[in-house]
Amino acid sequence: MKNELKLFFTALMFYSRIPVPGGIDHSAETLNKATRYFPLVGIIVGGIAALVFWLAQFVFPVSIAVILSMIFSVIITGAFHEDGFADVCDGLGGGYTIEQKLNIMKDSRVGTYGLLGLIFLIGLKYFLLVELSFNLIFVLISVHALSRLSPVLLIFFLDYVRADEFSKIKPIGKRIKFFELLIAMIFSIAPLYLLGYWGFVLIIPLIVISTLSAWFFKRHLGGYTGDCLGAAQQIAEIVLYTSYLLLWNYVL
Repeated sequence: MKNELKLFFTALMFYSRIPVPGGIDHSAETLNKATRYFPLVGIIVGGIAALVFWLAQFVFPVSIAVILSMIFSVIITGAFHEDGFADVCDGLGGGYTIEQKLNIMKDSRVGTYGLLGLIFLIGLKYFLLVELSFNLIFVLISVHALSRLSPVLLIFFLDYVRADEFSKIKPIGKRIKFFELLIAMIFSIAPLYLLGYWGFVLIIPLIVISTLSAWFFKRHLGGYTGDCLGAAQQIAEIVLYTSYLLLWNYVL
C-alpha cells in the first residue's frame, strides 16, 4: 500500500503542479509504474476544474465561469498536455522525415503550426464546454479521467521513439504491463457512472480515437514520444466532449 501511494504521488508530481510530500522518487522506472495512476490524476484535475466552474457560476455568466475553469485546469497541469499538442503540430506539420519531425518537436519554441493548433484547440474546447454547461461538473470529472486513458493505451501498444531520449520532455513510460493498464482503465471508466449508464457509451469514441492516434503516430514517427502522449490526451478530450454533446442532443 505504501509503495502504491508513492507511485500515486509520483504521478501527481509529474502530471500536475499539485504539491506532493518530499522524497518522492522520479526515476524512469518509477514514472513507468506510476502511469497506472494517470487517470486518477485526471479525476483530481477535473474535480478542481469542476469546483472552480461551480463556484464561479454563482458570480459570473456561464461563459466566464467556463474560461476560469479552463485557466485553473491549465495552471494545475502546467499546460503539460497543451505543450505536447503544440509540439506535435509543429513537428508533423513542418517535418518531412522522422528525424526532422522529432528534431522540431524537441525545440521549445512554438511555431506557426503549433500556435494555430492551440488556437483551434482552446477555442473548440471553450465552445464545447459552454454548450455542456448544463452538466459540466460531472462531464469535466469524467472526461478528464477517461481522456487520460488514451496516452496510457499508446504506451501499452507502441514503442517509445528513442531518438527523443534527450527531449525537453523526458520519457514517461516504455511499455507497461497489462495489470497496470487494467488499473488505469478502472480509474478511467469508473467516473463515467456520474453521467448515468449512457455515459459508458463514451468508451467507444475513446477506443476509436486512441486507435487512430496510435496508427497515426506509428505511421509518422514509428512510435510515440512524450509530446505524442500530451497530444493524444488533448485530442481525446475534445472528441469526448463532442461525443457527449452529440449523445445528449440526439439520443438522451
